[in-house]
Amino acid sequence: MRFENILADINGFGKFQVMVILINFIGRFTMPCHFMLNNFIAAVPSHHCDFSSLDDGGKFMNLSQEQKLTVSIPLQQDGTPNSCRMFAEPQYHLLFNSSNITEASTMPCHNGWVYDNSTFKSTLTSEWDLVCDKRGKNKATATIFFVGVMFGAITFGCLSDRFGRRIMLLVSYVSGMVFAVASAFSTTYVMFAVLRFLTGFCITGIVIVSQVLSVEWVDIKHRKVVGLLDSLSWTFGNVAFAGIAYFVTDWRRLIFSVTCPLILAIFTWRWMPESARWLIAHGKFEQAQMHLNRCAKMNGTDGSKDKLKPEMLATIIVREKRNQVYTYLDLIRTPNMRKLALKTGILWFCIAITFYGISFNITGFGLNIYLTQFAYALIELPAKVSIFYILDKIGRRPCEVGTLLITGTCLGVNILIPKSLSVARTAVAVIGKGFSSASFGTVVLYSSELYPTVVRQNGMGYNSFMARFGVAVAPMVLLLDEFFEELPQIVLCCTALLGAVVARTLSETRNRCLPETIKDVEWQQEELGQLK
Repeated sequence: MRFENILADINGFGKFQVMVILINFIGRFTMPCHFMLNNFIAAVPSHHCDFSSLDDGGKFMNLSQEQKLTVSIPLQQDGTPNSCRMFAEPQYHLLFNSSNITEASTMPCHNGWVYDNSTFKSTLTSEWDLVCDKRGKNKATATIFFVGVMFGAITFGCLSDRFGRRIMLLVSYVSGMVFAVASAFSTTYVMFAVLRFLTGFCITGIVIVSQVLSVEWVDIKHRKVVGLLDSLSWTFGNVAFAGIAYFVTDWRRLIFSVTCPLILAIFTWRWMPESARWLIAHGKFEQAQMHLNRCAKMNGTDGSKDKLKPEMLATIIVREKRNQVYTYLDLIRTPNMRKLALKTGILWFCIAITFYGISFNITGFGLNIYLTQFAYALIELPAKVSIFYILDKIGRRPCEVGTLLITGTCLGVNILIPKSLSVARTAVAVIGKGFSSASFGTVVLYSSELYPTVVRQNGMGYNSFMARFGVAVAPMVLLLDEFFEELPQIVLCCTALLGAVVARTLSETRNRCLPETIKDVEWQQEELGQLK
């Protein structure tokens, strides 16, 4: 007997499953906010040197602010004020002829900077003067966070396969919230960087654990619904984040604001059930029976309780050693598992680097940062909703291959469109981002169906690690324009096409039972090989 037979008897998509999805939705709301948080808390306002030291108590004090700026700050070649240097002495003659280029000596901003607070009340940049020669530290805050996410994905994937989904979800909620709130009290840059690393490390468990919990509790027919809803929680969080950031312009308060939903998530965790699949795979039949009976009661199928006895549940898995501890090494112990891990790892890396590469590189809207964030989030909505209707019609593999091919095509087309046609370039880039978003939504569901229950969380943790590695690499790819202007687009295009080729080699999972053991994966591949 398979677990799908049990779900069919107790209703694989009833009130119980809706409750699980809603609880996970609450916890996942904060994820996109933290992932995009650096766009706002590390924003660089307009700034110039603090030239108060030039005040000689004479003419200078009688000048207007604009005039003081003219005689104190040199202009760059493009005509804008220099942000990193100031004149050693006031250049009063510039008041009469501002175009008169002089060879007056300049010096660095020894007294700090003055920032424009019209958009942001406070950012990391203005807090610790992360500009000019310290600009690299500003960019590093995002990288540090995602490095934490990378290692957190591996760690929580392993721990949740060993100790259970439910308890590790709570650990991720609590630890992520504690470190996030603590980071808002940072008094130094180093303290903030360390706490952001720990925040990323802990908070990533929410993504991989909640996704697997949702998938393992629903039947085959409704797995794509779970994939869509989990993906839309990301879009919803991104849309709401634009509004939150607009009204909360202080970086400390913004961190508080986007972390607060975790309080509600912790409160609702009490109703979150453990994965019955995981309990059965680890020989904990009495606990599995308790959760399955609860599911049957909520779904109005109490008549099936006779089939939920421990001795009946013990027949679901008879080919694997019970209570065996699985690790990431089990992803590469057997031939077909090695191939699966290699393929999905490359696929997640390609999708992540393409998606974030496009997201970081789309220009031409002419909107402010808040409207841009809002627009980028809305772009994902039609892409994800449309993929919902075709996942079961053509399958997971064709959807993944198709979306990546179209993404790569859009990137390639944009290389050929002249720079002067900014509207056309923007439209093509938006289409590419939409299909890239659809490929991301598909791969999460697709991968969770490919891995067996006993190492599914390890597999998703490994895939998440590869995706975060791709996120960390994406900004580096965009720096390649120093060598050749279109090189970043070429690299992203090739990456998307490589992902499509790799996805084409994976097995289709539409209308198929989830593999429970590693042997299931090995046998499925052997059967497919015989059919070919």
